[in-house]
Amino acid sequence: MPGGQTFERMRRNPKGDWNINDIQRVCRENGLACDPPRGGGSHYKIRARGFMLTIPARRPIKPVYIRAFVGLIIKLWDELP
Repeated sequence: MPGGQTFERMRRNPKGDWNINDIQRVCRENGLACDPPRGGGSHYKIRARGFMLTIPARRPIKPVYIRAFVGLIIKLWDELP
Protein backbone atom coordinates (compact mmCIF):
# COMPACT_ATOMS: atom_id res chain seq x y z
CA MET A 1 0.00 0.00 0.00
CA PRO A 2 1.33 3.48 -0.83
CA GLY A 3 2.78 5.21 2.17
CA GLY A 4 3.19 8.56 3.80
CA GLN A 5 0.97 11.16 5.36
CA THR A 6 1.47 13.57 2.48
CA PHE A 7 0.31 10.93 -0.01
CA GLU A 8 -2.84 10.28 2.02
CA ARG A 9 -3.60 14.01 2.22
CA MET A 10 -3.11 14.32 -1.56
CA ARG A 11 -5.39 11.35 -2.17
CA ARG A 12 -8.12 12.86 0.01
CA ASN A 13 -7.72 16.45 -1.19
CA PRO A 14 -6.24 16.84 -4.70
CA LYS A 15 -7.43 20.47 -4.72
CA GLY A 16 -5.10 21.37 -1.83
CA ASP A 17 -2.28 23.88 -2.12
CA TRP A 18 0.31 21.34 -3.35
CA ASN A 19 3.76 22.27 -4.59
CA ILE A 20 6.69 20.43 -6.15
CA ASN A 21 8.31 19.85 -2.74
CA ASP A 22 5.26 17.80 -1.74
CA ILE A 23 5.56 15.77 -4.95
CA GLN A 24 9.26 15.14 -4.30
CA ARG A 25 8.53 14.01 -0.72
CA VAL A 26 5.89 11.51 -1.86
CA CYS A 27 8.24 10.23 -4.57
CA ARG A 28 11.00 9.61 -2.01
CA GLU A 29 8.58 7.86 0.36
CA ASN A 30 7.34 5.57 -2.41
CA GLY A 31 10.57 4.86 -4.30
CA LEU A 32 9.85 6.91 -7.42
CA ALA A 33 12.38 8.95 -9.41
CA CYS A 34 11.57 12.67 -9.56
CA ASP A 35 13.82 14.41 -12.06
CA PRO A 36 13.95 18.22 -12.19
CA PRO A 37 13.51 20.10 -15.47
CA ARG A 38 16.54 20.36 -17.74
CA GLY A 39 17.46 22.85 -20.38
CA GLY A 40 15.02 25.57 -19.38
CA GLY A 41 12.00 23.29 -19.05
CA SER A 42 9.31 23.72 -16.42
CA HIS A 43 8.12 20.15 -15.80
CA TYR A 44 9.44 17.53 -13.41
CA LYS A 45 9.46 13.94 -14.65
CA ILE A 46 8.17 11.22 -12.34
CA ARG A 47 9.43 7.79 -13.41
CA ALA A 48 8.97 4.23 -12.17
CA ARG A 49 8.84 0.80 -13.83
CA GLY A 50 8.29 2.03 -17.37
CA PHE A 51 5.74 4.72 -16.47
CA MET A 52 6.38 8.43 -16.73
CA LEU A 53 4.33 11.43 -15.66
CA THR A 54 5.26 15.07 -16.14
CA ILE A 55 4.20 17.64 -13.56
CA PRO A 56 4.69 21.42 -13.87
CA ALA A 57 6.81 23.00 -11.16
CA ARG A 58 4.47 25.98 -10.84
CA ARG A 59 2.72 26.52 -7.57
CA PRO A 60 0.07 25.49 -6.77
CA ILE A 61 -0.05 22.32 -8.83
CA LYS A 62 -3.45 21.84 -10.44
CA PRO A 63 -5.72 19.05 -9.13
CA VAL A 64 -5.64 17.19 -12.46
CA TYR A 65 -1.90 16.60 -12.01
CA ILE A 66 -2.30 15.54 -8.37
CA ARG A 67 -5.03 13.04 -9.33
CA ALA A 68 -2.81 11.61 -12.08
CA PHE A 69 0.13 11.38 -9.66
CA VAL A 70 -1.93 9.63 -6.97
CA GLY A 71 -3.38 7.28 -9.62
CA LEU A 72 0.10 6.41 -10.86
CA ILE A 73 1.29 5.51 -7.37
CA ILE A 74 -1.77 3.39 -6.68
CA LYS A 75 -1.36 1.62 -10.04
CA LEU A 76 2.29 0.88 -9.31
CA TRP A 77 1.48 -0.51 -5.87
CA ASP A 78 -1.33 -2.66 -7.27
CA GLU A 79 1.10 -4.22 -9.76
CA LEU A 80 3.56 -5.37 -7.10
CA PRO A 81 3.71 -9.16 -6.72
